[in-house]
Amino acid sequence: MRHLDKVKKLFSDIPAKETSNRPVIHTQPVIRGRINLKTDRLYGLVSISFCMPGFDNPDYAAVKVLSDVLSSKRCNLYSLVPEGKALDTDFNISTLPKLGLGYAVALFSNGADAMALVKEVQEILSRDAKNGFSADLVEAAKRHELTEAEFRKNSVSDLAMEWSQALAVEGRRSPEEDTKAIERVSVSDVNRVARKYLDLNHSIVAILTPVASGQPASSQGLSVKDSFTSQNTKPVKLPQWAENALKRLSVPSSAIHPVVTTLFNGLRLIVQTESISNTVSVYGHIMNRPEMEIPKGQDGVDQVLDRFFSFGTTSQDRLSFQKALDNIGAYESAGTDFSLQVLTGYFDKGLQLLADNEIHPALPEAAFKTVRQQVAATTSGVLQSPNYLGERALKVALFSKGDPTLRQATPTTISSLTPQDVRDYYKKAFRPDLTTIVVIGRITPEEAKSEIEKYFGEWKAVGPKPDILLPPVPLNDPSITVVPDTSRVQDNVILAETLGLNRSNPEYYALELGNHVLGGGFYATWFYQDLRMKSGLVYYVSSSFDGGGQDTHALCGEICLWSNQCIQGTRHYRT
Repeated sequence: MRHLDKVKKLFSDIPAKETSNRPVIHTQPVIRGRINLKTDRLYGLVSISFCMPGFDNPDYAAVKVLSDVLSSKRCNLYSLVPEGKALDTDFNISTLPKLGLGYAVALFSNGADAMALVKEVQEILSRDAKNGFSADLVEAAKRHELTEAEFRKNSVSDLAMEWSQALAVEGRRSPEEDTKAIERVSVSDVNRVARKYLDLNHSIVAILTPVASGQPASSQGLSVKDSFTSQNTKPVKLPQWAENALKRLSVPSSAIHPVVTTLFNGLRLIVQTESISNTVSVYGHIMNRPEMEIPKGQDGVDQVLDRFFSFGTTSQDRLSFQKALDNIGAYESAGTDFSLQVLTGYFDKGLQLLADNEIHPALPEAAFKTVRQQVAATTSGVLQSPNYLGERALKVALFSKGDPTLRQATPTTISSLTPQDVRDYYKKAFRPDLTTIVVIGRITPEEAKSEIEKYFGEWKAVGPKPDILLPPVPLNDPSITVVPDTSRVQDNVILAETLGLNRSNPEYYALELGNHVLGGGFYATWFYQDLRMKSGLVYYVSSSFDGGGQDTHALCGEICLWSNQCIQGTRHYRT
């Protein structure tokens, strides 16, 4: 009640306004159809969409659980990925009060048979709706929903959005009503709504096919002019309630006091105790630089290795490993960046699974050809995509010939990789003395250290540390490159340069502060005010620096403009 009183005190003087009556929604059955579009993405996408119930429908909670079941990595839809028939899959819902949308998504490599993938997805959805789902999958989905609800307590903005959504959009008294509704969902509820709403006779199929737009070319200018200029670019007087709120602003004292230790194997541990929710989050990073660590002729081995972490561990295969995570409602990912989100009571088991996946990845040879083919096919699409071509042109303009950052994976280098190449790269790049782990949540530093030592203590570094520091580079010469992108309706303009310093330079932080004023804070920046509000030249503008830690490699400054000055979309890269 104390917080409610504070809210009333701060906001009660805001004048109320009459709201208009909302229109009555009249729905009609969806007519089955198909949409074909081109995309500048590096991969293709098929989507099968269904009409779903809205928030105020009694079926909503069951449909939400159904969506989680269909997106599970133990569900039949995801099996298309390890089988090599799709690059990734998912199922999502987008809901309004009276109506919702559910859609299955599958990604395919450039040149693959999209219609064959559509047929596969349709057959899976039809079979699942007919046969139903197991109690195990339904309970796992409900467990994940409850875990997510607990984690949302950790964020002020997430809590605000959750309460606003529950009260203003869904018409409920609190977010707990959604949670309790999900707890009441049964297996029969999920199977019933699957049969009711996964109706292929009233579905829409959409196919996005990647299409190359052409090679980069040098250019001397832009094209036609339009304007986003606001009708009123003068300062606006704030209403009194906003003026009063601004007068109360103050900088709170920091409550963050992390405990930092280094384990005997060189692993750095940072622990921040928080008691807001009954959760623990683990975030890990292994310092790595593939362009410095990958042997010549093996470019892309890091990408192949990254896809193998989803195949489980040497002690648990893909399905049993995912089931172990589902049993505790945990979210986990492994690689050079790894993470775990779990309820406090399951921290020990969750950390054991994370460590097992990170230190003992399965790397099954039986799946090697499939994974290698998927990465090679994806890379083929990457090399033709406008986004990659633009980034590549920018790197070539910024860095000297022979710079490690100019290395690139190709279908040829990936197709020549062997299972031993992947294992060798893992042993070289994955080591505790290059690893930092951060633990945040309802746990003491002593408890966290004990658990980390228990499961990561056996991890040993093999051989000398790899050299991951990039060499210094000279300042770049000026140039302009244009990359055509026929699927865009706006230009994306990037102006970049090497600055002759790195992040360890004492002037770095002064430069960052100046950049925040110039273009690092969106609406309040000089760039946004001048280029969007006053002159109407761009839709979006930002500026940033890219510097790799203590690298001797140059710091790069970048200004990104989303401009409407074009007839057909292009990407301009100026150095």
